[in-house]
Amino acid sequence: MTQADVPAPPLSSIWSDIDPVAVFARDYAQARAKFLAACADRGLVVETHEHPVARGPAGESLAVDVAVLGPAAATAALLLTSATHGVEGFCGSGCQVALLRDDAFAAYVERRGVAVVLVHALNPWGFAHLARTTEDNVDLNRNFREFAGAARNDAYLEIHDFILPSAWPPASGQEAQLAAYVAERGALALQAALTTGQSDRPDGLFYAGTKATWSQQVIRDVLRRHARRERLGWIDFHTGLGPGGHAEKIYAGPDDATMLARARSWWGCDVTSIYDGSSTSAQLSGMLYNAALEECPSTAYAGIALEYGTLPMPEVTRALRARHWLAAHPEATEQQRNDVLKLARDAFFVDTPAWKAMVVGQARAAALQALAGLATRERT
Repeated sequence: MTQADVPAPPLSSIWSDIDPVAVFARDYAQARAKFLAACADRGLVVETHEHPVARGPAGESLAVDVAVLGPAAATAALLLTSATHGVEGFCGSGCQVALLRDDAFAAYVERRGVAVVLVHALNPWGFAHLARTTEDNVDLNRNFREFAGAARNDAYLEIHDFILPSAWPPASGQEAQLAAYVAERGALALQAALTTGQSDRPDGLFYAGTKATWSQQVIRDVLRRHARRERLGWIDFHTGLGPGGHAEKIYAGPDDATMLARARSWWGCDVTSIYDGSSTSAQLSGMLYNAALEECPSTAYAGIALEYGTLPMPEVTRALRARHWLAAHPEATEQQRNDVLKLARDAFFVDTPAWKAMVVGQARAAALQALAGLATRERT
């Protein structure tokens, strides 16, 4: 009998006394400090990938920090990533710190014989500057793609000129065009046109880029060194879609029945999919999971994006537009800058005890489910 075959207590009996408010941070610098301190207290070695060029708002260095909890030589690994979309990192970082501070969780990791690889702040520039994008205006979760001959996104090109405001607050004419589009096509059509990903306008929203970003190169390196095992699970923390505080478990993989079935066997039948219309997300392109399939081709993989709701979609879209306007207008007044940055932060992080408690509880449950799934060898 292997360690992975040793019976474990039911998940409902693994209690935690972590304060869900204390694990969250006010900014990137504090989030990184909390993560590093939690790793040190757990006795973990941290590998740091410092950004060679980008810096934080005060000129501070930015980095992706990686730590491994549990047996390093395990045949299975659970990857936990935060801040793929920069400003969404408040949520994911808090979840990572909570799990590191959780003695019961750490003990369960050891019992299940799974290595937990924590990748903190995959897009540190976006986290530090309260932006969803990287320093190159790239949406990292659209950047894992073939760049040569990328398909033209006509739906996005149709909305580009009025979705991006020429002033802030937006001019009435642009708002009228936006309202007319939604009235004629519907909110879901706008969401699909906006969020699918586009390679036509480098100055636009949800831009996929023309080459692999620095962050993409980092996660591929992490996958090659830490994830080439028999089995790999991946939870990527996100915010901004769905009902407030609810964590939608969105399948993160190709349109493959076997992989989707594996994800649902681990995380439950409520795992949604962009391919069958059950998810609040539109169908996307160039997502992170492509790196796992390419770097770990012999590994049995299952992944989800754990997507927490914050504000209604129109408010989140408004915050995205505002933040994009600010990036294009360095001459903005200090008041405009502060107002827009607050809009961006509030759209992706709800700074209340109730929301934080919901976030941590659901993240913990998802991580425990993944550990149980990874420790069970599939019958072939």
